[in-house]
Amino acid sequence: MNPWDPNWRPDPTGQRLVVIQAARRGAVLSAAIFGGLVVVAAMIAPPVTTSAPGADLLNGFLIALLSLPALALLGAALTAAALASRAWAVSAGIAIGVGVPVAAVTSALIGVLVFVAFSDGAGHGVDAAGRILRGGVTAAVRISPLIAAGSVLWVVLVRRFDRRA
Repeated sequence: MNPWDPNWRPDPTGQRLVVIQAARRGAVLSAAIFGGLVVVAAMIAPPVTTSAPGADLLNGFLIALLSLPALALLGAALTAAALASRAWAVSAGIAIGVGVPVAAVTSALIGVLVFVAFSDGAGHGVDAAGRILRGGVTAAVRISPLIAAGSVLWVVLVRRFDRRA
């Protein structure tokens, strides 16, 4: 429900604001932790473009930038589960560990497809998206231990910074 809904009522307990703030913290933590991992993954992935000096680092940052919205959204969505019981926190950690590579690759793939398709044509966009998909999956497998560690770190930080505790 939102303020424009005819049945909306203010929350006198303040719990709605606490949940919104927790989701924002979870989103920022997810984007920060896993955005860095996307840069690492893009650096070790097979080259996406030419072998120009510094191109891999620049591509890593651009791919991470394209992945941030999906990573933040995933973190915001799973924050409530991470703040529930310990069993729910474990399930949220597993879910974010599995969901991060999927969200990051999908978001980057869509961004590259749209950008390249508008600049060079649909055929080049599809080719670039295919290279992003292949490289993203390969890189995600290579850094899977880091993704698992990042998932644990995310759950611990979300639970540590909870204001209800």
